[in-house]
Formats: sequence, structure tokens, C-alpha cells
Amino acid sequence: MSETPDVAPVTVAIPTIGRSEPLGRCLASLSASNLPPAEILVVDQSHDPAVAALVADAGDRVRLVPSHGLGVARARNDGLRAAAEAVVLITDDDCTVSPDWVATGSRFARAHPGAILTGRVLAVGDPRAVPSTKDDPHPVDLSAERRGGWLFGNNMVLPRDEVLALGGFDERFGPEEAAEDNEFCYRWLKAGRALRYEPLLVVEHHDWRSPDELERLYVRYARGEGFFYAKQLRRGDLRMLRFVARDLAWGVRGLASGLLRGREPWTDSRRGVFRGLPGGLAAGWRAYGKER
Repeated sequence: MSETPDVAPVTVAIPTIGRSEPLGRCLASLSASNLPPAEILVVDQSHDPAVAALVADAGDRVRLVPSHGLGVARARNDGLRAAAEAVVLITDDDCTVSPDWVATGSRFARAHPGAILTGRVLAVGDPRAVPSTKDDPHPVDLSAERRGGWLFGNNMVLPRDEVLALGGFDERFGPEEAAEDNEFCYRWLKAGRALRYEPLLVVEHHDWRSPDELERLYVRYARGEGFFYAKQLRRGDLRMLRFVARDLAWGVRGLASGLLRGREPWTDSRRGVFRGLPGGLAAGWRAYGKER
């Protein structure tokens, strides 16, 4: 698509699994952008007619991209592959974006060609019930780091071709392994690519999960980390042993915090470590052993 004065030359992609109400809220926030994107892709794995109807009512720039299979890694890759623009901004269906998110992402992409950008993720609602948030006011060049965890999958500016050339997000991370962004971040940095945190790039992550849902999510996070570590261990990267030890120490501190301070499990992501990490390590060891 060619650039016009009132359109940012970027694609926005939103993976969804049929959560129509938050998706509508996300699309409404994008419609309030002071500089709209050239296109918005709703990458849908639910195949729910309600999602299709929502997209049909959202305007000419919004397009439905069916994603066959399950897992946000596949949905993000499908969005990248379907994007008409070389710069792709990605958020999640349970987020809303600031009015200048599109313009800011486009500006930083031009200033740092080939780099991945991530930014602030602010909690809306009870902050204890909103995972994956960050509110650091200082920009940071993270390109020299060599671990995952820096990239926030609900607030990304991606150079489409470079990300796909590196294999994109690993689609073997399915619905039960929620660490595909950490794994890709590690792979990207290990390849010597540029990653920047820019606090002017702002999305809001909304509170909607119940305590039971949060506890299950934190187990998925830990399982995903184990899956990631096993993948790299299978490839001879012994740095993962340090990460496993670190996560186990976090898990011990999380249990101690629960016992000594009475913190409820749903308020502390560390409480998922011992229920998720071992299973993720075992599953990843099996999955990536087949590569040999």
C-alpha cells in the first residue's frame, strides 16, 4: 500500500480466539487513532460468526484473516504473512491502544529500521489481576541482552520480513505453552538483532480473568518457559540451566511469600512455577528431540 498523508504505512494485527466484546473495544480504540494504520487484520482462530460480523462493521481498513489451528504463535505468524505493509504492529484482543500508538510505532520503525520495538503495557482494573504489564518511563536499547522476557507480545512493532526470515514465532508453542514471545525474543537477540523498549509506545491491558483463570495462566507461563528452555537445551545452549535455576528460586520465593505474607496464588505469577515448569521441560525435551 502506498503512504498517504492521513494513513500510517503500517499494518496492525490482532490475534483473537473469539472474545468479541474485548475485541470490539480494541477495534474502537484503534478507530480513535490520530493517525490510522493502512490496514487492521483480525487474525481469528475461533471462526465465530460474531467475530466476522464485528469485522464487517468495523470499516474498510479492517480485514478478517482466518487462522487454522490454535496458539498465539501461529496467529501472529499468520498476521505477519498476510500483512500488506513491511512494518506490523501487534496487540492482543484484550488490550486497547493509546490514540498515538500507531503514529508512534510508525515513527520509531522509521527511526530504527530492522529493529523490534516494544513499550509500556498499563493495567486497567485491579493491577493484581492483570498479567504482562510494564510501566518503566525510561527508553532502553536491549540489543546487547541475551535472554527472553524483554518483548511484550501485546505491544510489538515488528519488521515483517526480518521476523519471518528468522522463522517467526515457534508454532510448536501451543495453547498450553505461553512463552512463545520470550522464546522468539531470545532467538532474535541471540542472532544479534536490535530490540528497543520505548515508553511512548503505550497499550492498556484490561482486567477480565477470574482468580482460577489467573492461576491456570501462570501455570501455562511456567510450562511455556520450560518448553523454551528444553528447546534450547536440545540445541546445546547450556545457558538455559541458569534460567531454570533462576525460575526455581523464584518459585521458592513465591511459595514463601504465600506462607509468610498470605499472598493469594492468583496474585503472584511465581506460584505457577512448580506446577508448570517440570511439565514444560519434559514436553519440550520430547518435542525438540524429534529434530534429531
